[in-house]
Amino acid sequence: MRELLTATGARVRNSVPLAELTTLRVGGPATVAECATTEALVATVRTLDAAGIPLLLIAGGSNLLISDTGFGGVVVRIATERVEIGADRVAAEAGADWDAVVAATVAAGRGGLECLSGIPGSAGATPVQNVGAYGVEVEHLLRRVRLLDRASGEIRWAAPDELGFGYRTSLLKHSERAVVLEVEFALDPDGVSAPLRYRELAKALDAGEGETRPAAQVREAVLRLRAGKGMVLDPADHDTWSAGSFFTNPVVPETRVEKVRAAIADHVGDITVPTYPAVDGVKFSAGWLIERAGFAKGYPGPDAPARLSTKHTLALTNRGDATAADLIGLAREVRDGVAERFGIRLEPEPVTVGIAL
Repeated sequence: MRELLTATGARVRNSVPLAELTTLRVGGPATVAECATTEALVATVRTLDAAGIPLLLIAGGSNLLISDTGFGGVVVRIATERVEIGADRVAAEAGADWDAVVAATVAAGRGGLECLSGIPGSAGATPVQNVGAYGVEVEHLLRRVRLLDRASGEIRWAAPDELGFGYRTSLLKHSERAVVLEVEFALDPDGVSAPLRYRELAKALDAGEGETRPAAQVREAVLRLRAGKGMVLDPADHDTWSAGSFFTNPVVPETRVEKVRAAIADHVGDITVPTYPAVDGVKFSAGWLIERAGFAKGYPGPDAPARLSTKHTLALTNRGDATAADLIGLAREVRDGVAERFGIRLEPEPVTVGIAL
């Protein structure tokens, strides 16, 4: 195995604790093949596929919950880092740190990506998850994605309309057929932000919704807001030992909205429920539902190895020695509690490996 993978240009290590490669800091051992070039990445994936060896792709590791038993195949660590900024575009290899990409575009006087500041993970993962924050989603900024088709071996650029984007999802997320090699985003050459559509951010910038601000100013505000919620990685802060928002905001079909509102009123009284328009219905706030279902920040308490963040109930956190089983147990409790009280089933955002919610 080692000789087979070394020939591809990968750096091979055995029995690597996968907790070292994820922001949740859990996960058992595996063989890891680290690829620092796109050529090595392509060759490694092709070699493993030809040999019928299961593989798991990891870059930033910010959206993964891996079982305590690890992974039985080979983990392909995407460590490609090249970033090129043009007048109205940025191209980044899949392994480039996402926030570093955003920071580089802002420093170069370009706008467009600033609302996505502080999000952990890699550039290549952003179209897979259709990453979004503060009113901006990847699908609206993406120009194209360079993909390796694992079935045909073809490498090509794909347009956004080929990727089936949805709320925190895409065709790439639900299939292992393609590997993201590189992404390209449109930028504003004048350094102006995207229109401010998120009320909290607009308020922080003393701006009206839909107005713009200098990209650097918006990035600073976004980082402050995210840090206040424990959503900017900090090794010293266990509230950031997480996968970010663990559950997506549920979209309830119009036919069920009144029933859900009635369930909420029965449980917490006739209060204003934060909702947002969605393509297939009405979007409810997962964090709001979790809190109103009785799960407070820091739940279940200071002695638990896995807890809700003390800053933001939507994040499940590792307090230092949590296992994947601890985190899954807490996720199930929260999911089932919300379903029991309000009739809404929360769906996890992270990808689980070797363990199921």
